Amino acid sequence: MAEPLVSVLMPVYQAEATLRQTLESLRSQTLDRFEIVAVDDGSTDASPSILEIWQQTDPRLRTVILPHAGLTHALNRGLQSCTAPYVARMDADDLAAPERLEKQLRFMEQHLDISVLGTQITCFPEDQVGEGYRLYCEWQNALLEHEQIAREIFVESPLTHPSVMLRRDELLALGGYHDCVWAEDYDLWLRYFAAGRRFAKLPEVLLSWRQHPQRLTRTDSRYSVENFLRAKAHYLLAGALQDKDAVFVWGAGKTGRRISKHLIRGGCTPEAFVDIDDDKIGGTLRRVPIIRVDELAQQWSKWQRPFLLAAVASRGARKLIREALSKLDVREGEHFLCVA
Repeated sequence: MAEPLVSVLMPVYQAEATLRQTLESLRSQTLDRFEIVAVDDGSTDASPSILEIWQQTDPRLRTVILPHAGLTHALNRGLQSCTAPYVARMDADDLAAPERLEKQLRFMEQHLDISVLGTQITCFPEDQVGEGYRLYCEWQNALLEHEQIAREIFVESPLTHPSVMLRRDELLALGGYHDCVWAEDYDLWLRYFAAGRRFAKLPEVLLSWRQHPQRLTRTDSRYSVENFLRAKAHYLLAGALQDKDAVFVWGAGKTGRRISKHLIRGGCTPEAFVDIDDDKIGGTLRRVPIIRVDELAQQWSKWQRPFLLAAVASRGARKLIREALSKLDVREGEHFLCVA
């Protein structure tokens, strides 16, 4: 068999109910030259047997069997076994469209400036897709170009991990996956962003993302809102806020309160909170004054390098805040970021 062009990195844990269907979606790929590196993370169900049987009929599948140590360890161990220049992530319960690998590979070979390439996704089965996940899927699918993804990267994770293709050497150079208190994939996107790498997303649904109550995004504390806020604060303090002489937080509600806690713990106390709630204006939050929107311009002008974080999670709030800040000639990315 010719050397693979793509390594499909697929961690497996207790996946007997879905694994065959996932492997079948990979067997149906229009691209021939790929390998599947399946890392079994100590499954006690039939997953190892399924992989063993499948390997006998498809030599593109290679299996790494590990004692149970968690997702991050499995990903890094599997990455060490990947031999192709491109790594495509896949989970053992999702489905890849037949053209997925071929189309992603072609794009990556034609766009050498792109480090991370996702695809649009669909969530299934329908009875497991709540309103929150439906809106999240729509939001993700609207972020296609690097500028769109980078603009929203501190709002939420802008890519679905099992949809992405990456350059293996670049992923290794960035240290692979880090075992954090927050999600390993969101941490990876923030590290790529901090390193100045570029993202893109194919404008086609090439991954079906299975939803079920046992999915890590629903059960693992690393995916909690609080830990996402910790990740945001960590990378903001190390990046966008590092050389600023004043930081303003738009939003004195729950999100602003929670992210400011992590900023203060990191040594960055906001100069002021900005809010539209008359009951909050004139008071303080974490001993920091809460000011009106129309007071921001005057406060802003006192500083040489101010920065603002928009931390209001209400639906439609980002649009309104962006419109208000554009009138003050405060430019997104340069002067402010949305973090909710």
